[in-house]
Amino acid sequence: MARIFITGSAAGLGLGAAVTLIDEGHDVVLHVRTSERVKALGDLANRAAGVVVGDLSSGTETRSLAEQVNSIGRMDAVIHNAGTYLEPARGNTPEGHARTLAVNTLAPYLLTALIDKPARLIFLSSGLHRSGSGSLEDIDWTQRPWNASQAYTESKLYTTTLAFAAALHWPGVLSNAVDPGWVPTRMGGPGAPDDLDKGHLTQTWLATSKDPSALTSEGYWHHRTLRAPSAEARDPGFQDRLMGRLGELTGIALF
Repeated sequence: MARIFITGSAAGLGLGAAVTLIDEGHDVVLHVRTSERVKALGDLANRAAGVVVGDLSSGTETRSLAEQVNSIGRMDAVIHNAGTYLEPARGNTPEGHARTLAVNTLAPYLLTALIDKPARLIFLSSGLHRSGSGSLEDIDWTQRPWNASQAYTESKLYTTTLAFAAALHWPGVLSNAVDPGWVPTRMGGPGAPDDLDKGHLTQTWLATSKDPSALTSEGYWHHRTLRAPSAEARDPGFQDRLMGRLGELTGIALF
């Protein structure tokens, strides 16, 4: 059985993935934003291999999360599930970053850099990442007027690029991105048309399956089917430039 850490596992796709993996007998480390939310997990917390607490919009708390995870032991897989969508304003994290960028991109970047390297990495993307801008001049929205939709699409382009950069630099790690579809979670809204259950099953499959298809890297998956990602995400030059910018914003070099 595998030991798996899932960010944002108190609700939505993260919770669905956690329940599925625990039911299959895996050791799952859950993540909640605040200690008050541990109670919302109910009996699932008792069935888990551990629960870590931290707000991904805070760089300090994200670093603490990595320390908490490492104290439990090396993970076989990490599912970067947590995300935020359509923030009404840029927001201002404790480090001064846009909240969308901090949660959707900087947090998985930091956790990937600081958590003991697992065998498998899974990053939640979105089909909207193809609409993300290729310019890296103002990824933190300090100069442009705030556009919540564009900020989200860009953050998902960056997360997808991160998945492929990890695959390129760490050939011993299986690193993939997943488009779960537009599903009726709290983030997706009740009118979302895609299947909620199918939305998390690709992540659990990539995290644990010995199916030859799941034992591959640098894939962009939707319902266990490979799809074509943005060309930029696969471009090594774009990857290097983005990793450089994320390193500047976090103070940590990933590669």
